[in-house]
Amino acid sequence: MSIKTVKVCFVMPKAYPLFNPKAEGVIGGAEVDLYYLSTELAKDDGFEVSFIVADYGQNENEVWEGVNVIKSLSFRKNGILGAIRIWSALKVANADVYMTKTASLGVPLIKSFCRLHKRRFVYRTAHKYECDGTYSRELWLSGKAFAWSLQRADKVFAQNVDDSRNLQKTIGVESVVLGNGHRLPKLGDCEKKTILWVGRTADFKKPDKYLSLARQFPDEHFVMICQHATGDDKYDELLTDAAKIDNLQFHTKVPFTEVDAFFATAKILVNTSDSEGFANTFIQAAKAAAAILTLNVNPDGFLNKYDCGKCAKGDQQQLATDLTHMLKDDNYIDLGLNGRKYAQANHDITKIVEQYKKTFHTLASSRTLTK
Repeated sequence: MSIKTVKVCFVMPKAYPLFNPKAEGVIGGAEVDLYYLSTELAKDDGFEVSFIVADYGQNENEVWEGVNVIKSLSFRKNGILGAIRIWSALKVANADVYMTKTASLGVPLIKSFCRLHKRRFVYRTAHKYECDGTYSRELWLSGKAFAWSLQRADKVFAQNVDDSRNLQKTIGVESVVLGNGHRLPKLGDCEKKTILWVGRTADFKKPDKYLSLARQFPDEHFVMICQHATGDDKYDELLTDAAKIDNLQFHTKVPFTEVDAFFATAKILVNTSDSEGFANTFIQAAKAAAAILTLNVNPDGFLNKYDCGKCAKGDQQQLATDLTHMLKDDNYIDLGLNGRKYAQANHDITKIVEQYKKTFHTLASSRTLTK
């Protein structure tokens, strides 16, 4: 069966502030990934794109950048009511293909809807712990439901080769490795003068380790953009500690539309996470020609392969040593330019969206089949 217009619906409740910058909310890389994908896909008249988000006080349906944004659950209401609102929004979207990202009980909910209504279900991994068995071990029931959903998904995308291999090993799911897509504007002429950290206070991101690094380099200008993560009760303690560091400028929140300006003036992006899938901040740094320095994370060894940064392999002292080397003789400049080349080759949304289009067309043309 040939379908002239393919209807694709993305589900990511916390993504609404990306469409409407006036809305208050905490966003992460998963939201950014699907926001870029949905808005780029909507530029093609062959697709009708919708996006299900949470209730931020907006209208039931709004159009942003060609995407029909549908309101669903309220984070202030109980989970059962939230599931009902999501289900209703899925019906309103009436799509051929539904796509989501990030492990939660919402994943089996969406898969169940697709199975009942004979629609196609696509999942994209967001973090290492979804793939290596950590999520299933820590949340047994949710993990079982999550595995059930992915084992019956029509297509699964992973952010890196290691995650793809782990998915196969832990739950027997095959996946296609595809990088996150970003818009890649031309490089500006901004002076590189800061060392940057961007994220939220999720425990695995270890923001306190960045503060320790800043204390070791009093002559460098450190900038930290750190959102208060949902459920975190130590944020005020972090603020107090940060205020004691004279060479650290702390921002509790920066609108997404203004974040790229911070990357543009950064010599180096520092990532202190224990683990990631593939952090969108890596791509934001690379496209702005900022070198990348990580404490633990180096998906598929890309920092070494493309010579765009360094990984300290979990050693805090090595992190400081690597930073010293990157600053010496402005070594960060060549690393940053290598990162820009890497981003152009691997993360250009105008190229990556074409691979999704092929998948969506194939799935939609055989929509009557379901698992």
